[in-house]
Amino acid sequence: MREIKIGDVVIGKQHSPFMIAEMSGNHNQSLDRALRIVEAAAKSGAHALKLQTYTADTMTLDINDGDFHINDEESLWEGESLYDLYKKAYTPWEWHQPIMQRANELGMVCFSSPFDETAVDFLEDLNVPAYKIASFENNHLPLIKKVASTGKPMIISTGMATVAELDEAVTAAREAGCTDLILLKCTSTYPATPENSNLLTIPHMRELFNCEVGLSDHTMGIGASVAAVAHGASVIEKHFTLSRADGGVDSAFSLEPDELKSLVVETERAWQSLGEIVYGGTESEERSKIFRRSLYVAEDMKIGDIFTEKNMRIVRPGMGLQPKYYDFIINRAVKKNVLKGTAIDWSMLYDL
Repeated sequence: MREIKIGDVVIGKQHSPFMIAEMSGNHNQSLDRALRIVEAAAKSGAHALKLQTYTADTMTLDINDGDFHINDEESLWEGESLYDLYKKAYTPWEWHQPIMQRANELGMVCFSSPFDETAVDFLEDLNVPAYKIASFENNHLPLIKKVASTGKPMIISTGMATVAELDEAVTAAREAGCTDLILLKCTSTYPATPENSNLLTIPHMRELFNCEVGLSDHTMGIGASVAAVAHGASVIEKHFTLSRADGGVDSAFSLEPDELKSLVVETERAWQSLGEIVYGGTESEERSKIFRRSLYVAEDMKIGDIFTEKNMRIVRPGMGLQPKYYDFIINRAVKKNVLKGTAIDWSMLYDL
C-alpha cells in the first residue's frame, strides 16, 4: 500500500498518526478566535487544521418546519432549523485565506471539507493540499467525483454508510482520478459513545478497500483514538476548541488544548508500541536476562554432597543453569567444594 503525502507530512502505518484538529464552528463567528484556535492547535502538536467550507444556502433550504427542523431531544441542536444552524456554524469564506496562512506559518497543513461543488472551486483557488468528505456527504457522488478530479489526496468519513455505499463512494473517487485515498471510521452521533465506535472495523476496512484508514472521533476524551491507533489507524481527526465552557455549536464534544496535546503524545506512544511480532526478548532486553531465575547453591557443599531441596534453590539472578534442569540435578552429587551463592553449572557435576 502506497504512502500518502499531504503537505510535508507522510501518512502510513510506518509513520506516527496524522493528527487533524477540526475547527468546525468553534470559532463562534470571530476571526480572532479562529486564529487563536489555529495557534493553540499548532502548540498542541496537531499536524493539520481542518475547516468546513459551506454556506447555509449551499447546505439546505431556508425552511423552519417539517423535515428542515431538528426535533430530536437527544440532539445538541434540538429546536434549531437546519438553515439557522448552518448559518451559525459556517466559516466565512473570506476567513479561509488568513486562517490557512496562519496555519502554514506555524508549520501545520490546512485543508477543508467542501460541501458542494462551488466550495471545491473556491478551495482550488486557495490551492489546498487535500480534501475531506464529511460523513453526511459520503453519498454525494457528484461531489466526490469533483474532488477526485483535482488529483489531490482525499479523506472520506464513513459514518452511516453501508459497505455497498462505501464501495460506490470509493469506486467513484478512484474512477474520477483519486489515487491517494484515506477512509475514516466514524460514528455520526454528537457526541458518540465508545460502545458505538466499533473500532474493530478499522483493520477490516483497510483490507476491504486497500487504503489507509483512520478515525474521525466524536467520543469524549482520547481513549477511543488511542485504541484506534492500536488497531491500525494512521489518521486521527478530533474537533478542537479553546474551551468547552466558551460554548459553540460543536464545543460539547471538542478537545481543549491540553487534551489535544495528550492525544498527540499518547497516540504516538500507541503507534510506537505496535512494533512487530517478537518472541524471545528484544535486543534491549538482553541486559535484563541476568535478573531471571536460575539454579544456585544455597549452602556450602563439599565433594560428594548431594543436591537437595535445601541446598539448591531457584532464585534470582540468572547466572546459573535454567530452572528446567532442577529435576535433573536434584539428588546428584557435586564433584568439588562449592560455596553458598555459587551459580550452578555443569562443571560441578559428575558425568553420568
